[in-house]
Formats: sequence, structure tokens, C-alpha cells
Amino acid sequence: MSLPYANAGRAAHHLTRAAVLAPSPHNSQPWFFAEEGRDQGFEIHLDRGRRMILTDPAGREAVIACGAALFNVRIAVRHLGFRPAVTLLPDSRDSGFLAQVGYAAHAAATADEARLARAIPLRHTHRGPFGTEPLPDTLLAELRGHARAEGADLQIIDEPEGLDFLAGMVRAAENVHRADYGHTAELARSVGPYGVPVDACRHHPDRTFLPSRDYLGLARRISLPARRRWRASGTAVVLTTLRDDRADWLRAGQALQRMLLHAATCEVMAAFHTQPLELPELRTELRTHLAAHRFPQVILRLGRTTESWQAPRRSPAEVLVGGRVLAGR
Repeated sequence: MSLPYANAGRAAHHLTRAAVLAPSPHNSQPWFFAEEGRDQGFEIHLDRGRRMILTDPAGREAVIACGAALFNVRIAVRHLGFRPAVTLLPDSRDSGFLAQVGYAAHAAATADEARLARAIPLRHTHRGPFGTEPLPDTLLAELRGHARAEGADLQIIDEPEGLDFLAGMVRAAENVHRADYGHTAELARSVGPYGVPVDACRHHPDRTFLPSRDYLGLARRISLPARRRWRASGTAVVLTTLRDDRADWLRAGQALQRMLLHAATCEVMAAFHTQPLELPELRTELRTHLAAHRFPQVILRLGRTTESWQAPRRSPAEVLVGGRVLAGR
């Protein structure tokens, strides 16, 4: 039996406000949260009803998004002056119960943790070209360190051969998606006041060297010659894990958000290009030829931009319940 949202404790409200600012596929926000008693603990659950069925049939990307929300919760717990006690997949009978977060010993947040906490509302997903200024090697090394701290790895794709291969994989996957009416309809439904902002999709999806999602059907109406694509449009990276189970998807999500928050403190944002990871045969090719047989979980471009759109988020009242929740929601 769940309790009304109004009965939840103040700490749970704080954690929820942080959690909902995590990135998710097309702003689908595939999560809900539960409080264990009044500020006794916090649960993160997969909301299966909000998964992108055609884009993410196995639910891998939705779980990664919940992992990103989990990292925000961890940082929010540190902001309250506690160490988070995290248990992944705490109930084998409920695959949607992804994580349980408790309050361990008192400890003031470090300067780095406070900096990441301040970055939570600043981070946003970019869709379109970045500036031509290259990212410093020191920042890329720091991002890789953050990924490794969460049990993942970050591969910087900077050699022409690797970039061409990655661009070809993203292009091939995007062509498959654009030719699939069901997929294009699912993508179009994600745009609007409760999903991806229309203004954030106004750039032609082929304007960058890694093709973007064609949210508005621009590519069907306007063909962009290859010479008009921007090669210098961010740094391409691939986030990988050693295994490919739900626990590693959650680790990938935490690594992703830790990296994105650190990048945001340096005014660097990310564009997602996960299309080939949604097609098993292309994902296998990437794993074999680009990811050193590790499992690719996220493909990103990183760069600086003066454009910013905050995608709308569901309110805590819509995603937080008090007390234990029923399994299988």
C-alpha cells in the first residue's frame, strides 16, 4: 500500500527534485520513486509504461536513465550531509525495483560533490552543432576518470578512421529508423510541451558529422549535402561496460551522469547518438570494431554551445509515492 505524496518527508522531496533532472531517452522520464517511511530510505523504480517501446525494446536505455537519476540521488544525499548507502537490484522478484538508497554516516559533502550538486540543474542535452573549439585533453582525461570511478570506461574517438566508422554506424542506424513509420511516429510523439522542446529540434539532423534524430521530419523534406555537414562539431565518445546486464546498465547510467555533471561545471554539454546501439547487429559491430569487445552503452558528442533548452520535467507529486509500492507497476 502506498501513501499520498503529501505524506512524504522533506528529504524525499529534495531527492526527487534532483532525480527528475537526469537525462532520459527523448525526455521519456521512465521512473518513479518511493520513500520508505518518513525519510528512512528512498527507492528508484522503472516505470515500464513510459519506456519507448520501438526505440528501446529491451528497456536498456530506460534503465541507464534510471541509473543517471540514481547518481543525482546520491549527490543529493551528500548535499544533505550523509553518505548514501546504495543497493542495486534489491528485490530479485521485481526487476523494475532498480535501487534502494539509505542514509549512512554523517559526513559533509566535499568541494567536488558540492560542485556536482550545483551542476544538476545546469546540465542539459543539446541537439545540433557545437562550436569549433576542441575540448582540452585534461578535461577528457577527467571525464574518463569519472566514468571509471563508476565501473565504466570512456573511449575518446579522435582518429579519422574511428570517426568515419562511428559516423557510418550512426548514419546506417538513423536511415533504418527514418524508414520505419512506427519508429518515426514514436519519435514525433515525444516532441512537445511534455517531451523534447520543439525549439531544441530546429537544427537539421544531418548538420553534424554524427547524424541526429529527425524529430520534426526535416530530413524527409530537405536533403543536406555532405559538404554542409560540420565535421568540427564536438568530441565523439563511447561509454562502455565490461558486462551487459541490468546492474551494468545502472552503472553506465551513474557513470554517464557523473561525467555529464562534471562536464557541465566546465560549460560543456552533450548530444546523444545512440541509434546504432538500438539495433543488435550494429551494436555488435561497434563492440567488435570500436569498443575493444566491451559493451557500448552510450554514444555522445561533447562540446560547448550558447544554446540551451530545459526539457520539461514531471513534478515530484507525479513521480513520488510514500511507503512501499506494489511490484510490477
